[in-house]
Amino acid sequence: MGWLELSLTLHAQQQERVELALEDLGALSITLRDADADTPDERAIFEPGVGELPLWNDIVLDALFASDADRSGLVHALHELVPELAPDRIAFREVADQDWTRAWMDTYQPMRFGERLWIYPSTVAPSADDADKIIVHLDPGLAFGTGTHPTTALCLAWLDATDVTGKTVIDYGCGSGVLAVAALKLGAAHAIGVDNDAQAIEASRINAERNGVAARMELYLPQDFSPVPQGILIANILAGPLADLAPRFAACVKPDGLLALSGILCGQEEELLARYAPWFEELAVATQGDWVRVTARRKPTR
Repeated sequence: MGWLELSLTLHAQQQERVELALEDLGALSITLRDADADTPDERAIFEPGVGELPLWNDIVLDALFASDADRSGLVHALHELVPELAPDRIAFREVADQDWTRAWMDTYQPMRFGERLWIYPSTVAPSADDADKIIVHLDPGLAFGTGTHPTTALCLAWLDATDVTGKTVIDYGCGSGVLAVAALKLGAAHAIGVDNDAQAIEASRINAERNGVAARMELYLPQDFSPVPQGILIANILAGPLADLAPRFAACVKPDGLLALSGILCGQEEELLARYAPWFEELAVATQGDWVRVTARRKPTR
C-alpha cells in the first residue's frame, strides 16, 4: 500500500485555515517545514505559543492521503475553502509504503552540546566508549525541543558549561522537557517544567521517565505554577513572551541566581537586555546563526 502526498507552499498567515481544510478533507498526517531553509536541521519545527504565528514567513506543508484520494477533488476543495491559494503552489507525489518513523529516525544521529552533554535517539545505543558522556535519550516528537534548532542548542551548551549541581532548575516553556532533563543529568537536584501546552507537559513527563529522572521533576501548566525563587531559570520561548514574563521570571530567581533566555532572533536582544536590566546584571549575549541567547545573574537584594 502506498500513499499520496500533497505539498503546497503558503504564507504563514494561511497556515491555520489550510491545515483545518486538509484535516476536513481527510489528511492522515500534516507536517510543516521552512520554505526558505537550506538544510534539514533548519527545517526543525519551532512550536509557536498559543495564538502566535510560526516564525517562518513561507511554509511548505506536506499532507499525506490514502493512495486513491482524488487529486483534482482535493485541489478543487482547497480552492473553495482557501480561494487565495495559488494553484502553482500545489504538488502531488506518490509515496511508497514504509515505516516512516523508522526512516526518519535513521537519519537522526547523536548530537554533542558543549564538552559533556549528548542527545542520543533510541536508534543508537551508547557503547562502552560513551562512559564519560552525559547522555539524554530523546527522539523527535510533537513537542518542540530535540536539539536540532539553534535556540535549543544554545541552551543545552549553556547548561553544559554551567554548574547546576544540587540546584533547582526552572524550565519555562519546557516543550519536550529536553532542557530540564539535561539539567538533571548534569547534576541538578530538582527541575520544574512549565508549559502552556498539555501535550508538552505529557512529552516532558515521558522523556523524564525514559531518562530515569521523573522522580526529580515537577510539571505545571502556567496557571498552576506558583513561583518560588530558585537557583536557575531557563526559558526557550519567543522574544514577546520573554519580555512580558520578565517580572515573573525575576520572582522565580534567587539573588545571585542565573537566567538563560532563548528563542530570540538577532535584533530582538537589545529590547530584552533593557527589559531585564532592572532585576539582572552581568547580561551577556551569544548567537548561533540568526538566533540569540541572553544570560544574566539576579541582582543581590538591597
